[in-house]
Amino acid sequence: MVSGATLIIIIIIWPDGLSLVPWEAGKPLTWDVTVICPLADSYVAAAAREAGSAAEEAATRKTAKYSNIQAHHIFQPVAVESLGPVNASGRVFLSKLGRKLADQSGDDREISFLFQRLSVLIQWYNAILLHDCFVKEEKE
Repeated sequence: MVSGATLIIIIIIWPDGLSLVPWEAGKPLTWDVTVICPLADSYVAAAAREAGSAAEEAATRKTAKYSNIQAHHIFQPVAVESLGPVNASGRVFLSKLGRKLADQSGDDREISFLFQRLSVLIQWYNAILLHDCFVKEEKE
């Protein structure tokens, strides 16, 4: 049985997913997805200089965080800004994944479908954040 404290430690030190079959060079793929807001104080200066810089910065932090698993796994950070941009290596990974899906399904549009789904999820995420920022008045 896993205690609550152990569960929290596992969540903190282990990324979002792990492939069951080898991805490249006989190693499984491990990924971690982060959605960040480039308007947050910690990212706004970099985001003002260049679009996508907040995603790149977040991906770099994730890579450093999971550097200990890279000997046995291929680690792929996917950092998505709430305004749309995805980090460069994340875009390449998603394109490869889309191509693999297209090879399996026989439909060349899989890459587009994957990026469309990602776009819809980001819009949904933003709608939830916007909804939650409104002050709820209590009725007496």
